Amino acid sequence: MIQQLKDKIELYAYQTIKEGKSECGDSYFYTATDEYFVCVLADGLGSGPYAHEASAAVVNVVEEHHHEDVNTLMRYCNNTLVQKRGAAVSIFKVYFEAREFVYSCVGNIRFFLYSPKGKLTYPLPVTGYLSGKPQVFHTQRFMFEPGSKFLIYSDGFDIHGAKSLLKGYRSIAAIAEEIKSIYKNTNDDATFIVGSLL
Repeated sequence: MIQQLKDKIELYAYQTIKEGKSECGDSYFYTATDEYFVCVLADGLGSGPYAHEASAAVVNVVEEHHHEDVNTLMRYCNNTLVQKRGAAVSIFKVYFEAREFVYSCVGNIRFFLYSPKGKLTYPLPVTGYLSGKPQVFHTQRFMFEPGSKFLIYSDGFDIHGAKSLLKGYRSIAAIAEEIKSIYKNTNDDATFIVGSLL
């Protein structure tokens, strides 16, 4: 379902569970205030209840503290995973007035930002995962233009050609339907969120 938040952002989130499992090891959360939009995607290691426990803990801590900056949120996420399974975690925050994206990721979650002028931004994630052990975060900032689109997804999706998916004047719904029809996967938990900055 397409959601519009604060007349600033339009997005579509989609998630599937690994075949034979009752709980998804991926979790996500997003919200918007008048000042910013924040989104977290967490992929708990493996699948099943322990993966779900880890990713849900990450999402809960971001939901509780989403007013904090991205680096602080990543630190909170890492701390909450002590004695849990561990998770790949990506957090980004969009500051509407400054037109700035702040992004941080540890693990194999992919993120793309595509501008109306055709520029594709693909910040490289830090390899590994969060587990409560001391961790260095590589938090990046970049500007965005109105009309930019973004795509974030867990490794349950193996998406090729993100640029061709996001380019042009295609609607968020059309992009989401194409991903769902072409990149079906039952072998792993899989999540994607695609959005447009209005």
